Amino acid sequence: MKNNNKNIDIICVGEVLIDFIGHQSNVLINNTRDYHRYLGGSPTNVAMNAARLGLNSMMVATVGNDGFGEYIFDRLNTVGVNTNNVKKLADKPTSVIFVSRSQGTPDFIPFRVADSFISEDQISTEILNKTKIFHTTCFALSKGPAQTTILSKAKEAYGLGCKLSIDINYAKKLWKSQEEALNVIKTYCSFNPLIKISEDDMLRLFEKEVPHQEIFTFFHNLGADTVCLTLGEKGVKLSQIDKKIIELPAIKVEEVMDTTGAGDAFWSGFLFAFIKEKPIEECLQIALKLAALKLQNVGRLPDNINILSKLL
Repeated sequence: MKNNNKNIDIICVGEVLIDFIGHQSNVLINNTRDYHRYLGGSPTNVAMNAARLGLNSMMVATVGNDGFGEYIFDRLNTVGVNTNNVKKLADKPTSVIFVSRSQGTPDFIPFRVADSFISEDQISTEILNKTKIFHTTCFALSKGPAQTTILSKAKEAYGLGCKLSIDINYAKKLWKSQEEALNVIKTYCSFNPLIKISEDDMLRLFEKEVPHQEIFTFFHNLGADTVCLTLGEKGVKLSQIDKKIIELPAIKVEEVMDTTGAGDAFWSGFLFAFIKEKPIEECLQIALKLAALKLQNVGRLPDNINILSKLL
């Protein structure tokens, strides 16, 4: 990663959303009375966490020209994320998601409009030439025109020597069909991205429990050298082609406050360490530390802690 011309550590391409997270713990949306507003979207979380970790982080996304859009710009700018390529649309509202607060993977209802309108002019060749990591999500790829834009720009980024990354946060309700999702994932995986997938994602994508080795083989066969499978409180497994699988336990947390964004915190830590050229096992250790920190905070990682000193 020591290319001196690459002064953008990471660009996060995809959904920026307003998350309304339920105030009542461990109830589904049908029984949730009150919601608190948070900035959300998986690539948004990664962009903000990266900025908090001192990386040069850029967000590529689309919002409405409305109060929620203003709030998003304000929050991103406050932590130092580059928002030059976040577009405002006058005729489409900012996307909103209602999320239950739970110990497991939360229940959610999406109201998506502006977030999927990402266009190619938001990601110039000049930007890609300066970028170390191009990160996106299954969520972002689930709807056009963002889907077409991201696949096209991912291919270009790959050709320019940029390392790709994806969170396979597949949710059936976001896609036209499972077949479409698998085709899009296959295309993206042909550019050898770093892959993060959780056990829950895997169950949703394959619609059955699949042995871990089969998951690794599936993604390796599509062209991805490095596959990271997160196992919640059971920790993490990472597979690299022709290398021994690395397995690490999760860090014990006394009281889980909120699981929303824990996977994003994990992956932010992993990508941070990867950019810093740490050995792969150390990347996982830093990732697990950041995830544990997130589980102890509702909504997001706190601003007022020295994250680096807790990690390194």
